[in-house]
Amino acid sequence: MLATVPPNERRRTGMTVAARTAPDRLLSVLAAFDHGHPALALSDISRRAGLSLTTAHRLVGALTAWGALERDAEGRYHVGLRLWELAALAPRGLALRQAALPYLEDLYEATHENVQLAVRDGAEVVYIEWLSGRSAVGVHIRVGARWPLHATGVGLALLAHEPSGFQRDYCAGPLAAFTPYTITDPVRLRGSLAEVRRTGVAVSSRQVTDDALSVAAAVRGAAGQVVAAVSVVVPEADAQVPALVPAVRLAARGISRALGWRPERTAGPPL
Repeated sequence: MLATVPPNERRRTGMTVAARTAPDRLLSVLAAFDHGHPALALSDISRRAGLSLTTAHRLVGALTAWGALERDAEGRYHVGLRLWELAALAPRGLALRQAALPYLEDLYEATHENVQLAVRDGAEVVYIEWLSGRSAVGVHIRVGARWPLHATGVGLALLAHEPSGFQRDYCAGPLAAFTPYTITDPVRLRGSLAEVRRTGVAVSSRQVTDDALSVAAAVRGAAGQVVAAVSVVVPEADAQVPALVPAVRLAARGISRALGWRPERTAGPPL
Protein backbone atom coordinates (compact mmCIF):
# COMPACT_ATOMS: atom_id res chain seq x y z
CA MET A 1 0.00 0.00 0.00
CA LEU A 2 1.11 3.58 -0.62
CA ALA A 3 2.41 5.36 2.45
CA THR A 4 2.32 9.01 1.40
CA VAL A 5 0.33 11.58 -0.52
CA PRO A 6 1.27 11.65 -4.24
CA PRO A 7 4.04 14.16 -4.97
CA ASN A 8 1.93 16.47 -7.15
CA GLU A 9 -0.30 17.18 -4.14
CA ARG A 10 2.72 17.84 -1.92
CA ARG A 11 4.07 20.25 -4.49
CA ARG A 12 0.75 22.09 -4.76
CA THR A 13 0.25 22.50 -1.03
CA GLY A 14 3.84 23.69 -0.65
CA MET A 15 3.27 26.75 -2.84
CA THR A 16 4.00 30.07 -1.21
CA VAL A 17 1.26 32.67 -1.09
CA ALA A 18 3.51 35.61 -0.27
CA ALA A 19 4.05 38.30 -2.91
CA ARG A 20 2.23 36.37 -5.61
CA THR A 21 2.10 37.97 -9.04
CA ALA A 22 -0.90 37.93 -11.35
CA PRO A 23 0.52 34.98 -13.35
CA ASP A 24 1.19 33.15 -10.06
CA ARG A 25 -2.44 33.54 -9.04
CA LEU A 26 -3.68 32.44 -12.45
CA LEU A 27 -1.49 29.35 -12.40
CA SER A 28 -2.56 28.55 -8.85
CA VAL A 29 -6.14 28.23 -10.10
CA LEU A 30 -5.07 25.65 -12.67
CA ALA A 31 -2.86 23.88 -10.10
CA ALA A 32 -5.91 23.41 -7.87
CA PHE A 33 -6.97 20.59 -10.22
CA ASP A 34 -5.29 17.19 -10.07
CA HIS A 35 -6.18 13.51 -10.46
CA GLY A 36 -7.80 13.48 -7.04
CA HIS A 37 -9.75 16.68 -7.71
CA PRO A 38 -10.80 16.77 -11.38
CA ALA A 39 -14.01 18.73 -10.64
CA LEU A 40 -14.12 21.68 -8.23
CA ALA A 41 -16.67 24.20 -7.07
CA LEU A 42 -15.59 27.84 -7.02
CA SER A 43 -15.20 27.76 -3.23
CA ASP A 44 -12.93 24.71 -3.53
CA ILE A 45 -10.77 26.46 -6.12
CA SER A 46 -10.52 29.50 -3.86
CA ARG A 47 -9.42 27.36 -0.91
CA ARG A 48 -7.01 25.11 -2.79
CA ALA A 49 -5.43 28.01 -4.67
CA GLY A 50 -5.12 30.15 -1.55
CA LEU A 51 -7.10 33.00 -3.09
CA SER A 52 -9.98 35.13 -1.92
CA LEU A 53 -13.34 34.14 -3.33
CA THR A 54 -13.53 37.42 -5.28
CA THR A 55 -10.13 36.89 -6.90
CA ALA A 56 -10.87 33.25 -7.65
CA HIS A 57 -14.19 34.21 -9.25
CA ARG A 58 -12.50 36.75 -11.51
CA LEU A 59 -9.71 34.41 -12.60
CA VAL A 60 -12.00 31.41 -13.09
CA GLY A 61 -14.26 33.58 -15.23
CA ALA A 62 -11.36 34.62 -17.45
CA LEU A 63 -10.08 31.05 -17.78
CA THR A 64 -13.56 29.75 -18.58
CA ALA A 65 -14.10 32.40 -21.25
CA TRP A 66 -10.78 31.43 -22.87
CA GLY A 67 -11.58 27.69 -22.71
CA ALA A 68 -8.99 26.61 -20.14
CA LEU A 69 -11.83 25.67 -17.77
CA GLU A 70 -15.35 24.40 -18.40
CA ARG A 71 -18.38 24.61 -16.09
CA ASP A 72 -20.79 21.67 -15.84
CA ALA A 73 -24.54 21.64 -15.15
CA GLU A 74 -23.92 21.37 -11.39
CA GLY A 75 -21.75 24.47 -11.33
CA ARG A 76 -18.44 22.65 -10.89
CA TYR A 77 -15.40 23.43 -13.00
CA HIS A 78 -13.24 21.04 -15.02
CA VAL A 79 -10.07 21.48 -17.08
CA GLY A 80 -11.13 22.59 -20.56
CA LEU A 81 -10.30 21.25 -24.00
CA ARG A 82 -8.28 24.37 -24.85
CA LEU A 83 -5.56 23.20 -22.46
CA TRP A 84 -5.61 19.74 -24.03
CA GLU A 85 -5.10 21.32 -27.45
CA LEU A 86 -2.07 23.22 -26.17
CA ALA A 87 -0.67 20.18 -24.36
CA ALA A 88 -0.83 18.22 -27.61
CA LEU A 89 1.82 20.58 -29.00
CA ALA A 90 4.39 19.57 -26.36
CA PRO A 91 7.23 17.62 -28.04
CA ARG A 92 7.38 15.27 -25.05
CA GLY A 93 3.62 14.74 -25.13
CA LEU A 94 1.40 13.66 -28.02
CA ALA A 95 4.18 13.52 -30.64
CA LEU A 96 6.30 11.24 -28.47
CA ARG A 97 3.30 9.06 -27.64
CA GLN A 98 2.41 8.68 -31.31
CA ALA A 99 5.96 7.66 -32.24
CA ALA A 100 6.13 5.23 -29.33
CA LEU A 101 2.70 3.62 -29.53
CA PRO A 102 3.46 0.87 -32.10
CA TYR A 103 6.42 -0.30 -30.00
CA LEU A 104 4.44 -0.07 -26.76
CA GLU A 105 1.75 -2.23 -28.36
CA ASP A 106 4.38 -4.76 -29.47
CA LEU A 107 5.74 -4.90 -25.92
CA TYR A 108 2.23 -5.38 -24.59
CA GLU A 109 1.55 -8.23 -27.05
CA ALA A 110 4.80 -9.89 -26.00
CA THR A 111 4.01 -9.72 -22.28
CA HIS A 112 0.28 -8.93 -21.78
CA GLU A 113 1.39 -6.90 -18.78
CA ASN A 114 1.24 -3.18 -17.93
CA VAL A 115 3.38 -1.15 -20.34
CA GLN A 116 4.35 2.45 -19.58
CA LEU A 117 6.06 5.42 -21.23
CA ALA A 118 7.34 8.27 -19.07
CA VAL A 119 9.44 11.45 -19.16
CA ARG A 120 11.29 13.39 -16.47
CA ASP A 121 9.95 16.68 -15.12
CA GLY A 122 12.26 18.05 -12.46
CA ALA A 123 12.69 15.47 -9.69
CA GLU A 124 9.67 13.47 -10.81
CA VAL A 125 8.67 11.08 -13.53
CA VAL A 126 5.48 11.85 -15.50
CA TYR A 127 3.63 9.03 -17.24
CA ILE A 128 2.48 10.01 -20.73
CA GLU A 129 1.19 6.62 -21.93
CA TRP A 130 0.03 3.43 -20.25
CA LEU A 131 -1.32 0.19 -21.68
CA SER A 132 -3.03 -1.98 -19.08
CA GLY A 133 -2.63 -5.74 -19.11
CA ARG A 134 -5.81 -7.82 -19.02
CA SER A 135 -4.76 -9.79 -15.96
CA ALA A 136 -1.79 -7.68 -14.92
CA VAL A 137 -0.73 -6.61 -11.47
CA GLY A 138 -2.52 -3.53 -10.18
CA VAL A 139 -0.47 -0.33 -10.33
CA HIS A 140 -1.01 3.17 -8.96
CA ILE A 141 -0.31 4.76 -12.34
CA ARG A 142 -2.37 6.68 -14.88
CA VAL A 143 -1.51 9.02 -17.72
CA GLY A 144 -0.34 12.28 -16.15
CA ALA A 145 0.58 10.69 -12.82
CA ARG A 146 3.82 11.75 -11.13
CA TRP A 147 6.16 9.85 -8.84
CA PRO A 148 9.67 10.50 -7.51
CA LEU A 149 12.40 9.31 -9.84
CA HIS A 150 14.00 6.88 -7.39
CA ALA A 151 10.82 4.89 -6.72
CA THR A 152 10.04 3.61 -10.24
CA GLY A 153 11.80 1.69 -12.96
CA VAL A 154 11.29 4.42 -15.56
CA GLY A 155 12.49 6.98 -13.03
CA LEU A 156 15.70 5.06 -12.38
CA ALA A 157 16.29 4.66 -16.13
CA LEU A 158 15.93 8.43 -16.57
CA LEU A 159 17.88 9.47 -13.47
CA ALA A 160 20.80 7.21 -14.37
CA HIS A 161 21.46 9.26 -17.50
CA GLU A 162 21.22 12.71 -15.95
CA PRO A 163 24.38 14.80 -15.36
CA SER A 164 26.39 13.83 -12.29
CA GLY A 165 25.54 17.10 -10.52
CA PHE A 166 21.81 16.47 -10.86
CA GLN A 167 22.23 12.92 -9.60
CA ARG A 168 24.31 14.10 -6.63
CA ASP A 169 21.71 16.68 -5.61
CA TYR A 170 18.86 14.21 -6.03
CA CYS A 171 20.54 11.49 -3.97
CA ALA A 172 21.29 14.03 -1.22
CA GLY A 173 17.68 15.15 -0.97
CA PRO A 174 14.81 13.47 0.92
CA LEU A 175 14.01 10.09 -0.64
CA ALA A 176 10.38 9.26 0.05
CA ALA A 177 9.46 5.68 0.99
CA PHE A 178 6.29 4.02 -0.33
CA THR A 179 6.98 0.46 0.83
CA PRO A 180 9.58 -1.09 3.16
CA TYR A 181 11.60 -1.90 0.02
CA THR A 182 11.81 1.60 -1.47
CA ILE A 183 15.43 2.70 -1.84
CA THR A 184 15.95 5.61 0.54
CA ASP A 185 19.68 5.24 1.17
CA PRO A 186 21.78 7.56 -1.06
CA VAL A 187 24.63 5.05 -1.32
CA ARG A 188 22.29 2.28 -2.46
CA LEU A 189 20.62 4.61 -4.93
CA ARG A 190 23.93 5.66 -6.48
CA GLY A 191 24.84 1.98 -6.78
CA SER A 192 21.52 1.26 -8.50
CA LEU A 193 22.10 4.08 -10.99
CA ALA A 194 25.58 2.76 -11.79
CA GLU A 195 24.05 -0.67 -12.44
CA VAL A 196 21.48 0.86 -14.79
CA ARG A 197 24.24 2.54 -16.79
CA ARG A 198 26.23 -0.72 -16.90
CA THR A 199 23.37 -2.97 -18.02
CA GLY A 200 21.20 -0.53 -19.95
CA VAL A 201 18.08 -1.50 -17.97
CA ALA A 202 16.56 -0.62 -14.61
CA VAL A 203 14.92 -3.31 -12.49
CA SER A 204 12.70 -1.86 -9.75
CA SER A 205 11.21 -4.37 -7.33
CA ARG A 206 8.44 -3.54 -4.82
CA GLN A 207 9.37 0.14 -4.74
CA VAL A 208 5.86 1.65 -5.02
CA THR A 209 3.73 -1.40 -4.20
CA ASP A 210 4.93 -4.58 -2.54
CA ASP A 211 3.64 -6.88 -5.28
CA ALA A 212 5.07 -5.34 -8.47
CA LEU A 213 8.34 -5.38 -10.36
CA SER A 214 9.23 -3.24 -13.36
CA VAL A 215 11.91 -3.49 -16.02
CA ALA A 216 12.68 -0.21 -17.80
CA ALA A 217 15.04 1.15 -20.44
CA ALA A 218 15.89 4.65 -21.64
CA VAL A 219 14.62 6.10 -24.92
CA ARG A 220 16.92 8.40 -26.89
CA GLY A 221 16.20 11.32 -29.19
CA ALA A 222 17.84 12.09 -32.52
CA ALA A 223 20.97 13.57 -30.90
CA GLY A 224 21.43 10.59 -28.58
CA GLN A 225 20.06 12.36 -25.49
CA VAL A 226 17.72 10.43 -23.17
CA VAL A 227 14.21 11.83 -23.63
CA ALA A 228 11.96 9.16 -22.09
CA ALA A 229 11.84 5.67 -20.63
CA VAL A 230 9.69 2.64 -21.36
CA SER A 231 8.85 -0.14 -18.92
CA VAL A 232 6.81 -3.25 -18.31
CA VAL A 233 5.33 -3.93 -14.87
CA VAL A 234 4.69 -7.53 -13.77
CA PRO A 235 3.76 -9.36 -10.54
CA GLU A 236 6.89 -9.57 -8.41
CA ALA A 237 6.16 -13.09 -7.25
CA ASP A 238 6.61 -14.73 -10.66
CA ALA A 239 8.64 -12.14 -12.55
CA GLN A 240 10.94 -13.59 -15.23
CA VAL A 241 13.41 -10.71 -15.48
CA PRO A 242 15.84 -12.36 -17.96
CA ALA A 243 12.95 -12.87 -20.40
CA LEU A 244 11.64 -9.32 -19.98
CA VAL A 245 14.94 -7.48 -20.47
CA PRO A 246 15.32 -8.17 -24.25
CA ALA A 247 11.70 -7.20 -24.92
CA VAL A 248 12.03 -3.89 -23.06
CA ARG A 249 15.36 -3.12 -24.73
CA LEU A 250 13.84 -3.83 -28.14
CA ALA A 251 10.93 -1.48 -27.44
CA ALA A 252 13.27 1.29 -26.26
CA ARG A 253 15.49 0.88 -29.32
CA GLY A 254 12.49 0.93 -31.66
CA ILE A 255 11.08 4.12 -30.14
CA SER A 256 14.52 5.73 -30.22
CA ARG A 257 14.90 4.95 -33.92
CA ALA A 258 11.42 6.28 -34.60
CA LEU A 259 12.57 9.53 -32.99
CA GLY A 260 15.57 9.70 -35.30
CA TRP A 261 18.28 8.13 -33.11
CA ARG A 262 21.01 6.36 -35.04
CA PRO A 263 23.72 4.87 -32.80
CA GLU A 264 26.20 4.85 -35.67
CA ARG A 265 25.82 8.63 -36.05
CA THR A 266 25.56 9.79 -32.42
CA ALA A 267 27.74 9.68 -29.34
CA GLY A 268 25.06 8.08 -27.14
CA PRO A 269 25.84 4.58 -25.86
CA PRO A 270 23.85 1.68 -27.31
CA LEU A 271 20.59 0.74 -25.63
